[in-house]
Amino acid sequence: MSHPSLHPLAGYGWDADWEAAFAPHAERGLVPGRVIRVDRGLCDVVTADGVVRADTEFVVPRDPLKVVCTGDWAAVDPEDHDPRYVRALLPRRTAFARSTSSRRSEGQVLAANVDHTLIAVSLGAELDLGRVERFLALAWTGGAQPLVVLTKADLVPDPATVDHLVADTELSAPGAQVLPVSAATGDGVDVLAAVLAGGTSVLLGQSGAGKSTLANALLGTEAQAVRAVRDGDGKGRHTTTTRDLLPLPAARGGGVLIDTPGLRGVGLWDAEDGVGQAFSEIEALAQRCRFDDCAHQAEPGCAVLAAVEDGSLPERRLTSYRKLLRENARLAARTDARLRSEQKQLYKQRAALGRHMMERKRGGGRHSGW
Repeated sequence: MSHPSLHPLAGYGWDADWEAAFAPHAERGLVPGRVIRVDRGLCDVVTADGVVRADTEFVVPRDPLKVVCTGDWAAVDPEDHDPRYVRALLPRRTAFARSTSSRRSEGQVLAANVDHTLIAVSLGAELDLGRVERFLALAWTGGAQPLVVLTKADLVPDPATVDHLVADTELSAPGAQVLPVSAATGDGVDVLAAVLAGGTSVLLGQSGAGKSTLANALLGTEAQAVRAVRDGDGKGRHTTTTRDLLPLPAARGGGVLIDTPGLRGVGLWDAEDGVGQAFSEIEALAQRCRFDDCAHQAEPGCAVLAAVEDGSLPERRLTSYRKLLRENARLAARTDARLRSEQKQLYKQRAALGRHMMERKRGGGRHSGW
């Protein structure tokens, strides 16, 4: 195979590490490709020979977090097979996942092998820092570098107000870059494109946050449909209905963008470490508390409460931190209970199968004269 940088899929993120991971599949005659869309058990995969439609029947796992997802690298049947199947997925480097609304307490992976998680927040509505923090916790958990994009900056006519909103967001997003962008005027788009150049980015946000408009500005084409938002609450109907991986213009450094439908709910999923990174200043303060197990409620010598008292830590941040930790703990408890229940059911099924096989064996023994 040619040098990875010269590979036809280099523009989609193919590199030497992916080539090494794919080597066992290449020996079986399979071809590499990247999943650009998934639709009801079928997926579109971009390969060196173009986009192919492939069935995912052979890679359906029990774990919903391991289903084929947009952004996955796959091993696909060669061109002479009809139909073509995805035979395996390469191990993911990163994955953005959230909890589903299901009572089964399951996770849902939204995008795989992502370098940057773009969190789109509209300045056309009141800035919800709590929602930003929730997205950031999930982004850090998934392993990608988060970036907060304040969209529709043109709707805030006073530059000083925009600066103030950026500063407020930066306080709530330690370790993440915050960029004000206007897709309508083009302001900030080139700066954002330069940050994303050459990598894989996923675009997330509520419906009405301007994601599709921003995606079109980055793509340089009207690839995504756009609808007006409601005047009452700044929200709109979902214009993006699937998660699509789209190539960014080479003139801006290339890379790919995964656009996603607007997210009504963003439930945490195994996000304790991500919450810690999203609130890194609180985690740092906690190291100075008198007690190692300080809950930051009313304990003496609590450095976190002292920071709230002297004004160096906004009380809103501490409240949000507590809320997300409680939510994550509740979900973890529900998930553990579900797993225990499923494991118990599996043991029962295996025991029943064992009894059935033993009875068959005994019955066969009598008939055969044992």
